[in-house]
Amino acid sequence: MKTKFIYIALLSILIVGCSTTKTGKQTDNQTMKQAFDRNLQPGPGPAPKINLGKPKTFTLDNGLKVLVVENHKLPRVSATLTLDNDPIYEGKKAGVSQVLSAMLGSGTNTVSKDEFNEKIDFLGAFVNYGSQSARMSSLSKFFPEVFKLMADGALHPVLSQEEFDKEIAKTITGIKSGEKSVGNISSRVEGVLAYGRNHPYGEFTSIESVKGLQLQDVKDLHNTYFKPNNAYLVVVGDVSFKEVKKLVTENFSDWQKGELPEVNIPNTKNVAQTEIDFIDMPEASQSQVDVLSTTHLKMSDPDYFPVLVANQILGGDFNSYLNMNLREAHGFTYGARSGLRPNKFVSLFKAGAKVRNSVVDSTIVETLKEINRIRTEKVTDEQLKNIKAGYAGKFVMAVEKPETVARYALNIEKNKLPEDFYETYLEKINAVTAEDVLRVAQKYFSADNARIVVTSKGLDVIPALEKMGYPIHYFDKEGNPTEKPNMQKPIPEGVSAQSILNHYYEAIGGKSKLEAIHSIEQTYEMEMQGMALEQTFKMENPNKLFVETSMMGQTAFKMVYDGTAGYMEQMGAKMPMPEDQLTKMKSRKGVIDELYLLDGSKQTSLDGIVTINDKDVYKMTILNGDQKEVKYFEVVSGLLVKSEKMAKGPDGKEVIVPTSFADFKAVDGVLFPYTIQTKAMGQDMEMKLKNIKLNKDFAPGTFK
Repeated sequence: MKTKFIYIALLSILIVGCSTTKTGKQTDNQTMKQAFDRNLQPGPGPAPKINLGKPKTFTLDNGLKVLVVENHKLPRVSATLTLDNDPIYEGKKAGVSQVLSAMLGSGTNTVSKDEFNEKIDFLGAFVNYGSQSARMSSLSKFFPEVFKLMADGALHPVLSQEEFDKEIAKTITGIKSGEKSVGNISSRVEGVLAYGRNHPYGEFTSIESVKGLQLQDVKDLHNTYFKPNNAYLVVVGDVSFKEVKKLVTENFSDWQKGELPEVNIPNTKNVAQTEIDFIDMPEASQSQVDVLSTTHLKMSDPDYFPVLVANQILGGDFNSYLNMNLREAHGFTYGARSGLRPNKFVSLFKAGAKVRNSVVDSTIVETLKEINRIRTEKVTDEQLKNIKAGYAGKFVMAVEKPETVARYALNIEKNKLPEDFYETYLEKINAVTAEDVLRVAQKYFSADNARIVVTSKGLDVIPALEKMGYPIHYFDKEGNPTEKPNMQKPIPEGVSAQSILNHYYEAIGGKSKLEAIHSIEQTYEMEMQGMALEQTFKMENPNKLFVETSMMGQTAFKMVYDGTAGYMEQMGAKMPMPEDQLTKMKSRKGVIDELYLLDGSKQTSLDGIVTINDKDVYKMTILNGDQKEVKYFEVVSGLLVKSEKMAKGPDGKEVIVPTSFADFKAVDGVLFPYTIQTKAMGQDMEMKLKNIKLNKDFAPGTFK
């Protein structure tokens, strides 16, 4: 009934939340005497000298290698335990590592879960676990106690049935919530396609695999793979080597080494020629488009530094080829990126973006254009210089952090790198030439045997994709080959827009009851960017409107229209309602929009039957001048379950605003949705109906 108003209100709050106030003193340029020619750009200086703390090392008899970097600038210490095991293929037990990660830290053989957490909180420390890792940080005076807790939690966890059952339930809930996410589904299927589902990097956690897990599976994983054979412990901070050696010996000497299972990593294979791999998500209002291929790159390879620079130019930086094209030049996306991470077994090159459904084909064209550009054209001296300068700044800032020093020390050990790898890092970056960038781009950034993976709404994008000339293969949400999606089912004979609306009227209470509603007041609760918000709507026939959004008890946004004129108020700043919004408000004829869809002032058409949440729905398009809205009515229930409206974002460009309606409850004999899900600036919003009143007589001045 009020999707447009919801979007405007949410958008205004987001803008307020994201805005910043800039203050500062203006400099009188006439008083600034410069001793250099301002027409000449300064040349780059020499690479700064990097002095990383050299780790002292020792190894326990069980194989645990310990690296200690003393840094006494701040009274803090961090420790990271990492098991450098080969990737584990979990198969039918996919998800067991995830469950183990969540269960570690839930108490030990000597300390209960509550006592463990209370101690960590009391000491102001941080302890975290993975299925093959553990981390901690604390003030140096509490380091011995926190370190002991971390070690105890890692080596002697209590893996109880109660905690197992809780984590299984949480994992299943998380999987279900991700089923509607284009990003989640895209990432899952891309892994299957790039690596193969029998590869550790290609498998994924499913509801079926999680339901099949037993507590013993979690215990077996920990007992089998949590061994010191390939383990590294890095300690950085305000400690002495002698103290660390004593603590490690006390807490890790009883950790028994054991034989680790042999792992056979399958080979990966790219496609023979570039193809489009399509995953249909009928409810998607945005699409994920990724161009990807596997390759081989290790940190120890001579090409490592040229690839870093080449990727930064292509899509690793805001000013990269991809971002300046897809975001800045065309406005397809909020950000386009590329990446290629080194890996001992296989690496993945990926370039892509999340875009509007209507520009998927154009995004593919422009993405491939930029990949081919870096493969065929030398980067300019100016671009190369700027990228190197950016790397230098980020690198110098990063090495100030103790956790960075720890990560670098660990990388050197795990990847068998030269001891001066990071000390000469910037020198190697600065040594990369335009010819190097061209060479590695041709070698690692595939354009001829790449997968173009598109996760989107087939109804919106497949017709355009079919015109591009690439072979198209279709996959379901689990990466299984499937048939081309049924774009839409035909409308049965005798079904019309009027019959669908009549079914809708009856489904929610009857047309006579809807016509009897002359006013509605609704209050919703929601959360946005961590803030609790409350939003109140007051509507009165034919088109009076009052919208107020408050946070922390104060009004953040207000929109009011009295039937003739209106205004908007944001954080105390009041302005007249824009002309285009006034025009739309004047065209409204009542608080129940659906009563007036066929009054002759709009063009209404049926586009077929599509699927939403595994249910058939009628798709109805409504044109009102330059306004377009699509409504989806369930075939069986008749309920309106979704709408899509065109709206302008903060950059002035049109975006599709999807709104889903659920949890219908009766109010005075009329069904209303108590849960509304929508989007604003790329953020998912869920609104819960708190209060609703029908046919209320509003106080005089409410709409003034």
